[in-house]
Parts: sequence; C-alpha cells; structure tokens
Amino acid sequence: MKKYLALLALVLPLSVWAQYLLPNEEILYSFETKTGKKMALVKDKNDGYIQYRFGNKDHVEMAYPAEKNKDSWKKFKYRSYMRGGGKQNAGMELNYLTFSNNGYQYQLFRTYYAEDSSYATGITVTGANGKETNINGIYKSIKGCMCHLQESDLIEKEDTGL
Repeated sequence: MKKYLALLALVLPLSVWAQYLLPNEEILYSFETKTGKKMALVKDKNDGYIQYRFGNKDHVEMAYPAEKNKDSWKKFKYRSYMRGGGKQNAGMELNYLTFSNNGYQYQLFRTYYAEDSSYATGITVTGANGKETNINGIYKSIKGCMCHLQESDLIEKEDTGL
C-alpha cells in the first residue's frame, strides 16, 4: 500500500504539470500565486513558439497566444535593468514581460532591491479603464528565469528608461 501511495504522490504532480508543459516544451519562467493559481511561461524547445499559461492546479484557464507559431514571439515585449553594487549603491534587478489580450495589459515581473533585500514576482493586469489588479506570486516557487529572454533575438526588447 505504501508503494502505491508513494507512486501516486510522484505521478499526481506530473499529471498536473502535463497541462502546463507539453513534451516539446520547456519552462522559461513559472511560479505559483498566493491564491493557489499557477503561471507558466513556456516555449517550444526549438523556439517554434512562446506561450503564457495561467490557471488553477487542475486546468489552464488562459493560454496566450492561442496559436502556437513563430509569430507568437512578436506578441510579447521584454525589458530588464540591473544595477550592481549592493545596498550602498541601491542595487536592483528588474525583469518585466508584457503583452495585451482582449483589452487588458499583462505584465509579468520579477524584482530584487538590495536596499531592503526584497524580492517579488507576480502579474499586474491593467484594464482599459486603467484599473490595476496585482496577482502576487510566491517567490520561492519560481522555476526558470525571464532573464534568459535578454539573449533571444526572437522577442522585442523595450528600453527601461532608467
């Protein structure tokens, strides 16, 4: 009986992840939210497409873009900023990925500020009326790094203005 429970404990998380990650894909960045949701930014292993997925542990509620093709890369914009020097230089590392869908702007973020050693990740959703909703992520649940997008020629880079 213990063997079956141990096997179930291993297989169940894999079946949940199967909805968020197909065999031909890899995770660029993912995290769980404080409300029990999951965000996964995935890409085809051969860079054929990139897709944002969000939902609960049982199923993906939103996948953007719906089409999995090379043009999907053009629907996202990435920006980052890094200043070293630790606390005495107000060091920071900022990573943002934005896209628009159905009149809403989505911004994935991962930030670190040396001054107070604060880390944060999440999603800011802005409606057409300017109202913002913040979905806070659990920093310790992060897998991957948006920072790898900096090296990609497939995604548009934005200037941080800093």
